[in-house]
Amino acid sequence: KLASVEIKNEVDCPRYVAKVVENVEIKESPMWLQNKLQSIGLRPINNVVDVTNFVLYELGQPLHAFDLDRLSGKKIIVKSAKEGEKFVTLDSKERTLLSSDLMICDAEKPVAVAGVMGGENSEVSDSTKNILIESAYFRPSAIRKTSKKLGMQTDASYRFERGCNPDLSITAANRAAQLIAELGNGQIAKGEIDVYPNPIEKKIVSIRFNRITKILGFPIPNNIVEDILLKLGFLIVDENENLLQIEVPLFRPDIEREIDLIEEVARIYGFDKIPPVEKISVALAPKTDQYLFTDK
Repeated sequence: KLASVEIKNEVDCPRYVAKVVENVEIKESPMWLQNKLQSIGLRPINNVVDVTNFVLYELGQPLHAFDLDRLSGKKIIVKSAKEGEKFVTLDSKERTLLSSDLMICDAEKPVAVAGVMGGENSEVSDSTKNILIESAYFRPSAIRKTSKKLGMQTDASYRFERGCNPDLSITAANRAAQLIAELGNGQIAKGEIDVYPNPIEKKIVSIRFNRITKILGFPIPNNIVEDILLKLGFLIVDENENLLQIEVPLFRPDIEREIDLIEEVARIYGFDKIPPVEKISVALAPKTDQYLFTDK
């Protein structure tokens, strides 16, 4: 067993996946990877950090690489910070934390501000041999509070704040491990640590056909509505002539209510297909004379 993970704050960190790659050679990334990163305005650093950035843009899952030998007890503990605790982040600034901030710690000390930025005390350096890849899912509002308070918006926090896909954690960890092993001649440790105490449920949202007509002002045939939603990756769990019951995939955290689904249907059906309206009747409230009231 190379490492272990314990989540003490399951509300703010529902899932944490860790993957280990051993005997990695830290060096410059190959040109293809440097070019990919530079093309989107990122600065290449070394093969390990570059891979975590590459996978972030490839899959949308933020990752962090720790130097496993600098994690005391080879352990990761996810817990809330102590009020007023000090921590030096990767940009060499000392931050003062609140108890509402979620921290990634080892057996003795904090090593990263969860979902925002790692710490200097566990960063990958030229002498690093063994890597622990973090691929986690954090509660969006918790990360948003911390990043706003610390005045730090990173590529990772930007995505965590908007809601990542918790189903992607293992895929992203494996993808990063594969690339790090390939570019650093390392060996991927067998298996991964996956702590996921309370799996996140997929939301079920209904969409009524007559409601679509009422909101948009014109009807869209039922079969077209179904087709649009299926092609967007939604699942129809139940249907009748009046409505569809839709299961929302975890990669769409922005879909919460019926109106969100109607917006999706209108967007794909095409706003240009909305027919022009000749006449709109509006009922006006009886006119009241505000001046009399004000004078009084």
